[in-house]
Amino acid sequence: MVESSAPRITHVCRVFQLLPDRGVVGVTAIDKRPVDGKVKVGPLGLYADVQADRAHHGGEEQAVYAFANEDVTVWEEELGREIAPGEFGENLRTEGIDTSNSVIGTRWTIGSAEFEVTIPRVPCSTFARRMGEDKWVQRFTENGNTGTYLRVVRKGSIQADDEISVTSVPSHGVTVKDLFTGPTREQAQALLDAERAGEVQLTPKVVREINRVM
Repeated sequence: MVESSAPRITHVCRVFQLLPDRGVVGVTAIDKRPVDGKVKVGPLGLYADVQADRAHHGGEEQAVYAFANEDVTVWEEELGREIAPGEFGENLRTEGIDTSNSVIGTRWTIGSAEFEVTIPRVPCSTFARRMGEDKWVQRFTENGNTGTYLRVVRKGSIQADDEISVTSVPSHGVTVKDLFTGPTREQAQALLDAERAGEVQLTPKVVREINRVM
């Protein structure tokens, strides 16, 4: 049997337990761990998953967080230890797709669900406490490969080893990483033009970033 080279999900992760945290909410749902079998996906993400701090995580525009195995490998080499699936708080551990360099508005079909690339993950103090690594927020920021949040376009179900089919890519060319590192004025204008043309639906956070540079 010939193995498929198509992009795929290697793990589907959701909250295992809420942990005490020094943040505003007092608890964190960053402890995500792999689950077996099919998992339902709705507008707010994976069934039975949760985000403790809804002001900064979750909602329809940050329903699912995807992070690439390829970027995990880089961090494992730098940190000298294994990073278990879900340790970054990701819902989807992927393989064969560059999550951080995905174009804003790109559509993925996984299982019977469809997703849309929305915004980068911004590292926070909760993430730093989770990792327990010196100057983690600074290091993660400087690396720039944040993975991506996804909007659920069509509800359905997914499971580990499902292929990721990229069904459409907007022509504006601005990526998640571009947005995270700071878009140029030209990139900001390209996003606005794409929205006016009906090619992409920008989130409020993207619009705020655009307004910052225009």
